[in-house]
Amino acid sequence: MKAYSFDKVELTSGYLSDKQELNRVRTIYAVYDRFYETGRIGAFDFDYVPGEGKNPPHVFWDSDVAKWMEGAAYIIKKHPTPELEAKIDALVEKIKAHQDENGYFNIHFTVVAPESRFTDRDKHELYCAGHLMEAAVAYDEATGKRDLLDCMEKYADHIARVFMEEGNAAFQTPGHEEIELALVRMYLHTGKRKYLDMAKFFIDTRGSSETSEPNVSYNQSHLPVREQTEAVGHSVRAMYLYTGMAYLAAQTGDEGLIKACKALWDDVTLKKMYVTGGIGSTYVGEAFTNPYDLPNEGAYTETCAAIGLVFFAHAMLALENDAKYADIIERVIYNGLLSGLSLDGTSFFYENPLEINLVEHFANERGRKRLPPTQRVECFSCSCCPPNINRFLPSIGKYLYAMDGDTLFINQFASSRLEDGEVVCKVTTDYPVSGNIRIEASGVGKIAVRIPEWCEKYEIDREYTIVNGYAVINNSGGAIKVTFDMTPRAVFANPRVIRDCSRLCVMRGPIVYCAEGVDNGENLHAYSVPCDFGYKEEFSAEFGLPTIEVNATRLIPFDSGLYSSRRPEKVAATLKMIPYNCFANRGKTDMIVWLHAE
Repeated sequence: MKAYSFDKVELTSGYLSDKQELNRVRTIYAVYDRFYETGRIGAFDFDYVPGEGKNPPHVFWDSDVAKWMEGAAYIIKKHPTPELEAKIDALVEKIKAHQDENGYFNIHFTVVAPESRFTDRDKHELYCAGHLMEAAVAYDEATGKRDLLDCMEKYADHIARVFMEEGNAAFQTPGHEEIELALVRMYLHTGKRKYLDMAKFFIDTRGSSETSEPNVSYNQSHLPVREQTEAVGHSVRAMYLYTGMAYLAAQTGDEGLIKACKALWDDVTLKKMYVTGGIGSTYVGEAFTNPYDLPNEGAYTETCAAIGLVFFAHAMLALENDAKYADIIERVIYNGLLSGLSLDGTSFFYENPLEINLVEHFANERGRKRLPPTQRVECFSCSCCPPNINRFLPSIGKYLYAMDGDTLFINQFASSRLEDGEVVCKVTTDYPVSGNIRIEASGVGKIAVRIPEWCEKYEIDREYTIVNGYAVINNSGGAIKVTFDMTPRAVFANPRVIRDCSRLCVMRGPIVYCAEGVDNGENLHAYSVPCDFGYKEEFSAEFGLPTIEVNATRLIPFDSGLYSSRRPEKVAATLKMIPYNCFANRGKTDMIVWLHAE
C-alpha cells in the first residue's frame, strides 16, 4: 500500500490532534530555545576557537538541529509560520556560508577537528549528513526554497566521490545509520537515481568489510544485511538501518532485503519488544540483548528507538498489506513514544522505564545500581529525542491512510479528513477515549478498516471480509459505523519473560496503564489484581484519557519485625491507574506497569 503524505491529511480533533497542536505551539519553541542556550544553534556560526571558553561543537550537534529544522518544516507546510521560517532561513544562510567548496559540511569537523574528516566511523558524520538531507527535503516540500536542498545535493555528491568513486575514506559505511533512508528520500524527492544508488551502496556494503572491528554487532556490521535475522546492537541504529533496507526494497523489489526485513521484524516484535512498544532494553550500548530479556525498572527503551520502530513499521506496510505493522505503530505511539514527552510539552524522557521504585534509587544515586531518571528534563547532553518528537508529531497524519488499487486503508483512528483529488475520507471519532468510529469516503471502491490486534469484540454496520487484519468493506456510499470494545482487560507476558511471570498489566484499547504512588501510597508491589478485575473509569482532562480504578487486594505490613512464619494479611483495596504515557508528571513517585496477578 502507498501511504498518503501528511499534508493530505488534516487532524481535526481528539487526542492525537491535541498532541500535534501542543508540539506546534509549545514544544517546537521549547526545543529551539534549549538548543540556543546550549550552543547548538550558535555553533552554526562556525566561530568556535579552542581555549576561549566555549564548549566545542559536538559531533552530533548538526543532527540535533537538523531534526528540529525538519519538524519545523512540517509545521510550516500545514501552518505557515513566519517565525519558524525565519529561524530555518537563518540556519540555511549559515550552512551556505560555511559549506566547503567541495560540498563537505560538518561543524565539528570544520572548527574542531578538520584534519579528521571521514577517519572515524563512529563519529556521526554520515549520520549528521542524513538528517540534514531529510531536513532539506522537508523544507523544499514545505516552502519551495531550494537553498538547503542545493547544499545537501552538493554534499551528497561529495560523499559519493569520497566513498564510491575514490574510496579514500577510512571506512566504507557509517557507524550510525541514517544516511541510507535519507538518500532514498532524496531520490524520491528529486527523481535522481544516483541517490538511490548511493543508498544501495551503503546498504550492500555493510557487513562486508568491517567484520574485523571490535563489537561489530553494536552497529549491525556483523553480517551482510541480507544475512541478518536477529536484531542486535544499538537499537536506534538498527531501526534506521532496517527502515533504509525496507525503503530500498520498496523501490527495487529486492527479495533478499524483503526476506531479511521480515525476519528482523519478527525478532524485534515477537521476542524483544516491551508491551509499551519500547525497544532496546539495556543502557549498555543502548541496545538489544537476548530474546525475552525485558527488565522493567532498568528498561532503557530510548524514545528515539520507539520512533525508529514506527519508521520501520511504516516502511514494512509499503511492502506488505498486513495490519500487524499498523498495530505496532499504534502500540508505540500511544505508549512508549508519547511517554517521552511531558504533559506540558516542554520536557522529555530519553529513557522510558516500566517501573520506578524510589527506595532503589538510593543505591542508584551512590553508583551501586544504574537506573533511568525518574523525571523528564528539558534538554540532554545527547539531545536527539526532543527534536525527533518535534518532527514526528506534525507528520503523524501520514500514518493514518494508505491506498492500494481502489482500496482505501484506514490504519490509525483519529478525527481527520483526507483529501487527494477525487479521494476524500472523513473520520469522526474520539478514539481512544471511546471505540466509536464513523467513516465517510468517496472516490474509492473499497475501505479496509484495521481491526486492532488487541480487540476481541467489535461491530461494523456493513458486510465485510477479514483480510490480513483488515475488515474490507465495499464502499456503497453513506457512513460506515465501527465500534471497538474498549473494556479494560488483563494482558499477560510470555512466561519466558521472567520479570513478568505471574504478573499482569492493564490495558484499555491500545493504552497501557500504570499505577503511581502519588495515587495509591507506598509499596505498589503489595497490590495484586485479579485477572477478571472489576473496575470504574473516569475521563481525566489532565491526561486527556480515562483513568481506571480496579478492584485489587493489598498486603498489610507486619506490625513489627522483618520476617514472620505467618502469611501477611490481605485486604480488599482499589488501585487507581493512569495511562502509562502520562507517568512522572506529578513529581517523584513510585510507578509500576506489571502487577502481581491475584
